[in-house]
Amino acid sequence: MRFDEYVRHDAVSLAQLLARGEVTATELLDIAWRRMEEVNPAINAVVRTMRPQAEQAIRDLPSRPTGDGFAGVPFLLKDLICGFAGVPMENGSRACRGKIPKGDAEYVARIKAAGLVTFGKTNTPEFGITPATDPELTGSARNPWNLQHSPGGSSGGAAAAVAAGVVPMASASDGGGSIRIPASCCGLFGLKPTRGRVPSGPHQADGWYGAIAELAVSWSVRDSARMLDRLQGPYPGQLLRLAPPEGSYESLIQRPAEGLTIAYSTDAALGESLDPECKAAVLATVRQLEALGHRCEEVSLPIDREEFIYAYSVLVCAEMAATRRSLEIELGRRLGPADFEARSWATIQLGSLFTAADVSLAVATLHQFSRQWMTRFDRYDALLTSTLGTPPVRVGELCPTTAELFEVKALRFLPIGWLAKQKSFVVKSGRRIFNFASQTMPANVTGQPSMSVPLHTSRSGLPIGMMFTGRWGEEGTLLRLAAQLEQAHPWKDRRPSI
Repeated sequence: MRFDEYVRHDAVSLAQLLARGEVTATELLDIAWRRMEEVNPAINAVVRTMRPQAEQAIRDLPSRPTGDGFAGVPFLLKDLICGFAGVPMENGSRACRGKIPKGDAEYVARIKAAGLVTFGKTNTPEFGITPATDPELTGSARNPWNLQHSPGGSSGGAAAAVAAGVVPMASASDGGGSIRIPASCCGLFGLKPTRGRVPSGPHQADGWYGAIAELAVSWSVRDSARMLDRLQGPYPGQLLRLAPPEGSYESLIQRPAEGLTIAYSTDAALGESLDPECKAAVLATVRQLEALGHRCEEVSLPIDREEFIYAYSVLVCAEMAATRRSLEIELGRRLGPADFEARSWATIQLGSLFTAADVSLAVATLHQFSRQWMTRFDRYDALLTSTLGTPPVRVGELCPTTAELFEVKALRFLPIGWLAKQKSFVVKSGRRIFNFASQTMPANVTGQPSMSVPLHTSRSGLPIGMMFTGRWGEEGTLLRLAAQLEQAHPWKDRRPSI
């Protein structure tokens, strides 16, 4: 098989070719490996290779794969959260040097059971806390559509690799938009499942107060549907358990979505404004939906921007402070400013300053937000917004400025904790991040399923994703709608020139 043939297939199609004996897993691995070597110097998507593990995975495959899983399909694993036994997991941070998981995360155990052949780990920002992939440890990942722009984050390396044709699908996780943001930036499909649908853990379960969900970024809707089939369902000891879907998600998308009632909004949400191109894309999507027979209704978003940003930031800071402590116990050494990027260290310091009462109040604030949000949208099958507040940002655009670095470094030496805890300081500090990732975080807080669909491009040729958020537990409705849009407005042949 040639690369130009390989890149035309999604993961499901490759699995079918393997089952029919038209190609071997070793041939596919060699193609993916060569493509990685060809493009990775430009996009910096893969930060660790795993050729011996991939070859062992191929040896472990059944002699006659059935084609209903992913047996023999090349795959890349995000270097965050999901431990792969015996392979370093650095989480984009100097603090994690020497961290080697002894066992597989449940996610990894399930991708192995599905037959995916993992041959590398993808780039991620430090601990996944920013929506662009610019870690100091491994360097910035770049968007295959335009190398001056970011592929987003935190699953930026995964999305860049898929967009560049290295693999048809790669692992991704989402605590504030980290599946949907890079999917939007790189012209891919990305679904964040309902909280608890795909198990996280057992080592790092229920991260960020349950906000983190795991799945993948992919070229096709059916790849994500089949991936959800292979990953969903509880394991012994899992705290949150959902009722299983009626039938498989892959079979569900064969039925067209009909007569949905869809709310839409061009509100800025957590940002100060919505980019005109993103707003125009939402309105164009409304016309596409209405042409398919759906009913669309404009709404305003029930969100107090500053209250949400502050409460969400308190919890992320608290989680980062706890991460530092748990790493010190695990690694058996003290971790200080030299082990973290300046912004991460400031986040850790802030997390140490917030009291238990601050954290409890933040949890209560976001619980109240969730109740109001889901009550407001319960009568709709989905809520449509732009995935992002702007088209993809430039590489490094969300890194701290000189002035911001001065502020965060001052936290190490000056007794200004009382100021850093003020709502105005926290909101101002995250201004550029929330202007970009302005729409994705509410679904992480509520736990609802939410997806980015690659329907539009900017005037400069960069992808603009559209985000649909569904009712709790109703991934099937979203996947059916996405499959219908994929058929009506196909994106699989839109590929970056790289």
